[in-house]
Amino acid sequence: MTFSLGLTGGIGMGKSTAAAMFAERGHPVWDADAAVHRLYAPGGAAVAPVGQVFPEAVVRGAVDRTILKAALTADPARLATLEAIVHPLVAADRMAFVRGHAAAPIVVLDIPLLFETGAEAQMDGVAVVSTDEHIRRARVLARPGMTEQTLDLVLSRQLPDDQRRARADWIIPSHSLDAAAAAVDAICSEILSQRPHA
Repeated sequence: MTFSLGLTGGIGMGKSTAAAMFAERGHPVWDADAAVHRLYAPGGAAVAPVGQVFPEAVVRGAVDRTILKAALTADPARLATLEAIVHPLVAADRMAFVRGHAAAPIVVLDIPLLFETGAEAQMDGVAVVSTDEHIRRARVLARPGMTEQTLDLVLSRQLPDDQRRARADWIIPSHSLDAAAAAVDAICSEILSQRPHA
């Protein structure tokens, strides 16, 4: 049986780095953000349904995320409509990935809004990537174009870190690469040690 490990963490917590560590150890990693990019690309399953609700956001056969973001900023109430279209498509993409890696002992599912969307119900376990608030803010504010105001807006839509940590099966500390790598190794060892041997 494949173990579905949900991997999550707020903006700036180092989740992408942790996901890369699992991949380096040979575990398939599904990335929710990458799935959305595929769904929004030309021929993607989200283009037509999103275009029906946000016709201005479809440009040259693809969903233009900048235009879509502007439309949502102008009318935040439309976010629920968009999520009702996109979340089921993302979930289907995730399930197809898991089925396609049925022989893998561990499949890592990198989902930024894992708890917010209720996706933890489909996971065998959840790891939360976390670090100190001042480290997180410094990381995010170093990104091009990022402001305190934008960061606060993003954080307002995400579950607070202490609530994520309380619901996690494992916590990956990301204040240093060594600490994160040690936690990833420990999680993999624990999961693999519980697998029934053929």
